[in-house]
Amino acid sequence: MCGIAGWVLASRHALSEEQLNSMLLCLDHRGPDGTGTLVEWTDDFRHQVALGHRRLAIIDIQGGAQPMSDSSELITVTFNGEIYNYIELKEQLAAKGHTFRTDSDTEVLLESYKAWGEDCVLHFRGMFSFVIYDRRKQSLFLARDHFGKKPFYLLKYGDGLVFASELPSLVNVPGVSKELNWSAFTNYLVDRYVQGPDTLFRAIRKLPLGCCATWQAGALKEWRYYSPPFSTPVKKSLSYEESVTAFHKGLSEAVSIRLRSDAPYGAFLSGGLDSSAIVALMTQHVSSPIRTYSVGFEEDGYSELGYAREVAECFHTQHNEVIVSTDEFFDVWPTALAKRGAPISQSSDIPLFLLARAARQDVKMVLSGEGADELLGGYPKYQADPWISVYHRLVPQFVHQCLLAPVLANLPYSMHRLKVLGRALGERDFNRRLRVWFGGLSQEKFEQLAERPFPDFENDVFPFSADPRQSNARRARFFDQTSWLPDNLLERGDRMLMAFGVEGRMPFMDVALTDLVAGFPERAVSNKRVLRTLMQGLLPSSILARRKAGFTVPLDVWFRGRGRSFIQDLLASSDSEVRRLCNAAAIDVMLRDHLSGHHNQQQLIWSLANLELFLRTFKPSMAREGSMELESSGFGSEIFVPAH
Repeated sequence: MCGIAGWVLASRHALSEEQLNSMLLCLDHRGPDGTGTLVEWTDDFRHQVALGHRRLAIIDIQGGAQPMSDSSELITVTFNGEIYNYIELKEQLAAKGHTFRTDSDTEVLLESYKAWGEDCVLHFRGMFSFVIYDRRKQSLFLARDHFGKKPFYLLKYGDGLVFASELPSLVNVPGVSKELNWSAFTNYLVDRYVQGPDTLFRAIRKLPLGCCATWQAGALKEWRYYSPPFSTPVKKSLSYEESVTAFHKGLSEAVSIRLRSDAPYGAFLSGGLDSSAIVALMTQHVSSPIRTYSVGFEEDGYSELGYAREVAECFHTQHNEVIVSTDEFFDVWPTALAKRGAPISQSSDIPLFLLARAARQDVKMVLSGEGADELLGGYPKYQADPWISVYHRLVPQFVHQCLLAPVLANLPYSMHRLKVLGRALGERDFNRRLRVWFGGLSQEKFEQLAERPFPDFENDVFPFSADPRQSNARRARFFDQTSWLPDNLLERGDRMLMAFGVEGRMPFMDVALTDLVAGFPERAVSNKRVLRTLMQGLLPSSILARRKAGFTVPLDVWFRGRGRSFIQDLLASSDSEVRRLCNAAAIDVMLRDHLSGHHNQQQLIWSLANLELFLRTFKPSMAREGSMELESSGFGSEIFVPAH
């Protein structure tokens, strides 16, 4: 787990090694254990290649320094992440005659590229973003893992490109346009997060999840090597009993290979089913007590610490608790946003940030239950959406709009999920309903706030490209695995943990496990039934019986109390950027409604406040700039081919 940065640039755009070091300095939190650089010219001296690395040493602490070259010095890699099945791949490659000088997964990655070329990614179980400089071909090979767990940002620079693990490393590259990406801005207002591959800077984009790219002689070709299997109907479904047996073996193995570490590790434990199941399985693979970490609040009704404590006692873990105070939350919020490099979509980022800070005192790596809901149908919407189709057949749209919609819209915020369900019932287009489930802005509120028509989003492109012949629940899981997870939850996990040099590993997001679960019958993955069955007798009944509960931060109370002046400075002051970009009168009404206690507007306040903090921190230009050839649309020659 590390941070990477570098470039390939035409000679007229060549940058100094000091610039590379400056980019790496922005990533020092990701790799406090070492740094390395390589800067050289291609054989024809037409292009400059630079590879930089900041290291967090987890595997082969003494021998895994980067950038790393093979024994022939013909290929060099800078790599962020972990290849969990590196031991098995090493044995396979050794049988083919490959030799190794280290015990690192980085060298296994290099030898895999030598053995299988660009198809090496098809052999990896892990999380990764890497760049390989192949001197034989005078080319760069770029890749990002199957689910986008590791970040990878690209900046088009003439006929070359600049890359980095985090957006702040690219913002200050000489000559880069800081023009705001207005499409992404609109996207954020509607959805509360920016869907990839866009960022809020027009010149900077993400390499999409499950994608590779090659740069050679000034041309960039990009393609997708993996698409989650929920995009297509089940070909051969296992029985429920077979599913439970297979899932036990698959999840246990996913946990086991993620315990490969030469550094101390632990687990994040929320007290929910997912993280508790991970802790339960971890205890089956290790002999010493596991370190566990939980976070909660001082306010009554906003803490799950009791449930986490019960699980910790059950498995005799070395348990640690972090209590987040109101003052601490508001003090670290701007810092956490700067580390994320984007508006923070969910307030739970901040407690996670503080939990990682506490865990770093003991460990370098933690396992968590992230991704279980999307894999195993844990969100209520997966059960609700199939019934919505029935509702649409029985209830005409005008009846819904005239009778039920007004009632649901006026429900109190404490019934927020029911309000979202009401909006979903009113949306007959499935792809648009996918966005409604996340509780973003309605068309009416968007047009009131933004003072322009509701955007007409493309519905036939990835991540909306799932086969419409399959179930709505399966299509929704595909969307969540390819948008909501990589562009929000996984981005949160990476930035908040790596802000303190903590690596997060997620067994539920194992690619082999995902391919396995894709063949389970629908009832096995409805409300995580297969996981509940597996955990019978392992977890306390109180944990198994718990209903799905999101991690709730007491923003409603805080915005009316300690955070009142903080929010007013961001959204009501004369220097507020958001007031210039949106309808200031609508913002004032929203603030008055909330601060007076008339309506709970915490979600919209949170979204706008984070947008304001982003604009103040990164200072994008609101007007188009005539900067040198630097714009995301310059990537327009991407060539996508189907996944293998």
